[in-house]
Amino acid sequence: MDDAVDLAAVYTDLHANPELGFHETRTAALVAAQLSASGFDVTTGVGGTGVVGLLRNGDGPLVLLRADMDALPVEEKTGLPYASVARAITDSGMDVPVMHACGHDVHVTCLLGACAVLSADSSRWSGSLVAVFQPAEELGAGAQAMVDDGLFERFGRPAVVLGQHVAPLPAGIIGLRHGAAFAAADSLSIVLHGRGGHGSRPEASVDPVVMAAATVMRLQTIVSRELAGNDTAVLTIGSLHAGTAANIIPDRAELQLSIRTTGADVRTRVLAAVERIVRGEAVAAGAPHDPEITLGASFPAVVNDPGAASRTQPALEAASQMVVDPGLVTGSEDVGLLATAAGAPCVFWILGGADPASFNGATTVEEIAAKMLELPSNHSPMYAPQIVPTLDIGVAALVAAARKWLSER
Repeated sequence: MDDAVDLAAVYTDLHANPELGFHETRTAALVAAQLSASGFDVTTGVGGTGVVGLLRNGDGPLVLLRADMDALPVEEKTGLPYASVARAITDSGMDVPVMHACGHDVHVTCLLGACAVLSADSSRWSGSLVAVFQPAEELGAGAQAMVDDGLFERFGRPAVVLGQHVAPLPAGIIGLRHGAAFAAADSLSIVLHGRGGHGSRPEASVDPVVMAAATVMRLQTIVSRELAGNDTAVLTIGSLHAGTAANIIPDRAELQLSIRTTGADVRTRVLAAVERIVRGEAVAAGAPHDPEITLGASFPAVVNDPGAASRTQPALEAASQMVVDPGLVTGSEDVGLLATAAGAPCVFWILGGADPASFNGATTVEEIAAKMLELPSNHSPMYAPQIVPTLDIGVAALVAAARKWLSER
């Protein structure tokens, strides 16, 4: 598995066969087979479709390495020979395209490669490795599901939780931030109620489409007008559904919100503002019923323990061309739940996966960040990490970080 050709084959297979959260059955089977081949004791079905591999190698600390396995309901448009054409039925009954648009196929491949390297070279270290292949990160539910299924009671509590997330940094560069690293996430579902009718007689109706449009625009003022300039928050309405035909005023509109915040006070203020605005727009429109506001997936910020990050950073520097501080990432991750539940420090870094040629002329972090804005990012239908050297460096980073925490022989 430490051979680049093997890594590429595993990666392209995973990329061409993505699966949605809690439905990663094919992926889990592939992971289990590879872990078994590397000498790990394998347990499947942890937290639904999660896979745990355990390798005991004498006395020493238990180190947890984590990768997430699920894909997204996105139609791939990369044109790659191994591009996904998969479709799936969601739990709500929708037929959707499926793509590894967030790079979890990279995460799985790199962790499988790292497990193979560490197993083959076990004479250099002692302790235990627990490799956690987590389902449903995109749903914000997979880490908690594994914890609730007795992850740490069954496999032990680790001394550290290590992991990485691929992103459009130049391949060869790793981003590691000490302290708060990734934002907290909240998903909200909002249903606005109107009174349906004929499109030619709006006066006899309460139009939820207009209500939704006004709500969308007003929600944008939370970040721009209710938070201080040094507060960090992002509010995105990723889905708005209403109506079935041009000449029918529907009786409801549905919005899906994604909110990212840092700091409990900011989160509280943003959520309160969302509720106030949604209810206020419904009153202003004369809605016949109160809106329904439902909190979905919710998980806290990822905080890299400063001491643990300082201990790990030299290993990452040895495994990559450069380690930089990427700043606070407004994307979110549920890996922090694993560390919190285990009572262990977390060290979670960004793995560069973009073509370095796209960054020609960029010599500072600010210039690199500006170039990144021009590239397809995670969750884009055009997102395609570069296979070489991304996979090799991803494996090397996990191996080096794990060895830093295991006992040397």
